[in-house]
Amino acid sequence: MFYYLFDYLTKFDFPGARMFGYVSFRSLMAIILSLLISAIFGEYFIRLLKRKQITETQRDASIDPFNVGKVGVPTMGGVIIIIAILIPCLLLGKLENVYMILMLVTTVWLGTLGFLDDYIKVFRKDKEGLHGKFKIIGQVGLGLIVGLTLYLSPSVVIRENVEIQQNGEVVNVIHKAQDEKSTKTTIPFFKNNNLDYADFVGFLGDHAKSAGWIVFVLVTIFVVTAVSNGANLNDGMDGMAAGNSAIIGVTLGILAYVSSHIEYASYLNIMYIPGSEELVIFICALIGALIGFLWYNAFPAQVFMGDTGSLTIGGIIAVLAIIIHKELLIPILCGVFLAENLSVILQVKYFQKGKKKGIKQRIFKRTPIHDHFRTTFAQLDPECSYLITGPSSVFHESKITVRFWIVTIVLAAITIITLKIR
Repeated sequence: MFYYLFDYLTKFDFPGARMFGYVSFRSLMAIILSLLISAIFGEYFIRLLKRKQITETQRDASIDPFNVGKVGVPTMGGVIIIIAILIPCLLLGKLENVYMILMLVTTVWLGTLGFLDDYIKVFRKDKEGLHGKFKIIGQVGLGLIVGLTLYLSPSVVIRENVEIQQNGEVVNVIHKAQDEKSTKTTIPFFKNNNLDYADFVGFLGDHAKSAGWIVFVLVTIFVVTAVSNGANLNDGMDGMAAGNSAIIGVTLGILAYVSSHIEYASYLNIMYIPGSEELVIFICALIGALIGFLWYNAFPAQVFMGDTGSLTIGGIIAVLAIIIHKELLIPILCGVFLAENLSVILQVKYFQKGKKKGIKQRIFKRTPIHDHFRTTFAQLDPECSYLITGPSSVFHESKITVRFWIVTIVLAAITIITLKIR
């Protein structure tokens, strides 16, 4: 709203009004405002949660190797993150921008889904929360909305990069003058080799382009579901999900900015996405919200984000990556989320395989994978065999959290490096 107010005031040469026309200025304002909102509002919201006894018992001190208990900690703190994202975006963003609209819808949609899950856990005393099938329906529904909007909206276009060569050498990279709808996406590490989803259905001939959008929508659904669940599983230790997501957010912000700037996109030889600069505003609001939330969520946590926060954060990361055509970078950038997902899947499949043979077997001591590193041998089932029991000593959760942050930083650096390797 401030953007439109100051855009109007520029007609009267109002001092400083033109500053709101710069993405860099609005981005910095967004990160500062969201950080202040999450830090200041967070304190009052945590007090409210305590008064209303909206709390969670994650584990008793007697079962923790370091005697760390998490009893009666306020939950549903994801509301802090959501509010700290929405307010700066509504004040500083271009609200007619299709990408900004999609991100706001994603935030509210998955925030509502996660809130319902937490509500059932807290108020109905059902530890399972919202039934898994309803979560999947919600995630698939969002994937459909995002995929179909990107297909149908005339504002969603790209300009492909074109190399100018002389004597067999590349002397310049420019972008096509005309915007076009495209189902192409960036393949990491490979130069001049974008992946077109329409190629998967090339056998359809003239209908391949239309059918390619069906493949794109299906990929969108899969990515949204996988990443939101991965972020949800990663939220098991104080500061874990918020810290990892902030690092991932910074990386996506860099990718979004260079994709929205035609000169940087030409220099890096990547596709130019007109209008995607508004995503930088949104990402900065996300980063500020997460950093402010860490003020209370770092060990020892004064509040948990709950599914209200973790599902929302995962969905935001997925949709951002899809919009800027960088979804194939997710296995690298979100490697920690991928590991959390795979650890649970492998554990379940391995256990079920042994169950058919009448034996109890597991791969890890406990899943998601971050729990494996803080589970002692005394906590293991003596009747069960474990494929991986190392390391021999357990780690405090704060050490595990920081090490996961370090891994994410390394993966983020690799993700950015792929731009130059191409």
